[in-house]
Amino acid sequence: MDNRNEFVYLPCMNNYDHDDMETFDKCVDFLNAIGIHTLFREVENDSFLPGLSIENGTIVVDINQLQHPGDILHEAGHIAVVPAKDRSRLTATSIINRTNREAEEMMAIAWSYAVCIYLEIDPYFVFHAEGYRNGGVYIVESCGNNTYFGSSMLQQIGLTTDESKTSSFPNLKQWLRN
Repeated sequence: MDNRNEFVYLPCMNNYDHDDMETFDKCVDFLNAIGIHTLFREVENDSFLPGLSIENGTIVVDINQLQHPGDILHEAGHIAVVPAKDRSRLTATSIINRTNREAEEMMAIAWSYAVCIYLEIDPYFVFHAEGYRNGGVYIVESCGNNTYFGSSMLQQIGLTTDESKTSSFPNLKQWLRN
């Protein structure tokens, strides 16, 4: 369900350039195609990432509050790496209380990097300077070298193949955990 038309895109609305919004739309189309739904409407001001929230396994986007369009892939990563049975109940609050939240956080980071490579977009669209506790460069470099810890976790949950004990990361064999 795509209801982006509820918002009027105004050039002065945010400081995004045209390429950022084209890349954002490419991400939204991809997420909807793999079964991670997006909904465009107002989000409470207290969301962890401005303009984004997760409600019952759906990414809610408030385009008027969104500060970094690439953050949508990280949020989608949280949805993608949880077991399928938990996905429809996942919310911004429940992520924080999950037993394996630290592991799922690392997997969400690796997953979002893999999506960047798959969609042929610059990983710094997601791993921008204002996020990841200034660790975006490290994440991009370690994922690019296949040394980021979260990439091996994706192998453990079956999202990458195990060919001769080597992960196929960043090429995923499926986008959503079973």
